[in-house]
Amino acid sequence: MIPAAHTHQTVLLEEAVSALVTAPGGVYVDGTFGRGGHSRLILDRLNSEGRLLVIDKDPEAIKEAELLAASDPRVRVQRGSFANIGAHIDAAGWSCIDGVLLDLGVSSPQLDDPERGFSFMRDGPLDMRMDPDAGLSASQWLAVTPEQEIARVIWEYGEEKFSRRIARRLVEARVEGAISTTGELANLISEAVPRKEKHKHPATRSFQAIRIHLNRELEDLDEALTACAERLALKGRLVVISFHSLEDRRVKRFMRSRSQPPVLPKGLPVRAVDFEPDFRLVGKAVKASGPELAVNVRSRSAIMRTLERVSAAKE
Repeated sequence: MIPAAHTHQTVLLEEAVSALVTAPGGVYVDGTFGRGGHSRLILDRLNSEGRLLVIDKDPEAIKEAELLAASDPRVRVQRGSFANIGAHIDAAGWSCIDGVLLDLGVSSPQLDDPERGFSFMRDGPLDMRMDPDAGLSASQWLAVTPEQEIARVIWEYGEEKFSRRIARRLVEARVEGAISTTGELANLISEAVPRKEKHKHPATRSFQAIRIHLNRELEDLDEALTACAERLALKGRLVVISFHSLEDRRVKRFMRSRSQPPVLPKGLPVRAVDFEPDFRLVGKAVKASGPELAVNVRSRSAIMRTLERVSAAKE
C-alpha cells in the first residue's frame, strides 16, 4: 500500500495505473517519478517477476526514488530526461517494455517549494529548472535574452497576447539589475499587462512559458513519444497525462497518427485501408472525477490518453 506519510496528491492515480499495468510480471517505466505516487501503485499491481524503471531530472525526486529502490529490488533508478528513455532502457538491460507512464509538467512539490522558483504564490529565487544542475536559471535567461526572443517564448509557450509588452517591460527592468525573484518577475508582468483576467494572475501564462522553454518540455515530449512507442512490446501501453493544451495537442496528434492508416499520395496502386496500424487508441481521453477534483484542484486540467501496440515491432 502507499505509505500514509506520502502526502503528495497524485493526479489520476487509479486511472493511469489501471490503464498501464496489464501484465503483472511485466517490465514498466515511470518516466516522471516525481514523489512516486504512480510508481508505488504500479508496484502494488506487479508480482515478484515484475520490474519498474523510474526516471526523473529532479535530484529531490531521485533521492525519493533511491529510497524506494533500496526497499524494493524490483525498482531501478535513472536520473535524466524521459527524452532519453531508449538509453535508460538500454542501461537497465532491457530490449522492450510492457508499458510507460509520462505524467507531464511540474510536480506539486516543485510548485510548493519557493526555493525552486516555479510559482509566484510565494516569493523565492527565480530558477524554474527541473534539473537545477543543468542550463540557465530563469533569472540568468532573462538577463541575457533579446527582447524579441523573450516575446516569442511567452507567446509561443504561454499563448500570452501581451507578450511584447511583457518582454519590453522585462528588458527595461533588467537595466537596473537582475530580475532575481519570482515576486519581482510577477510584479513586472502585472505592470505590463493592461487588462487583467478574472480569477487568473496576469503572470500565469508567462511563468508557464518560461518554465516550458527552460526545461525543453515540448521538445523532450516529442522525442519521448517516439522513443516510447518504438520500445513497446506487443500489447504494451503508453499512458500520458497532460496538463495544458500545448502538451495535449502533441500527445493527441502523435497517438492519432500512430493508430491510423498512413496518408498515401494519390495514384498509388494501394489503399491506406490496406495497411494495418501498429497501434490503437485505448478508450477516450480521461479527466479527473468529481471526487478527485473536490480534493485536488490541480487535477482540473489533467487529460490522460492511452496508446497500445497491437502488432509486433518490426526488426
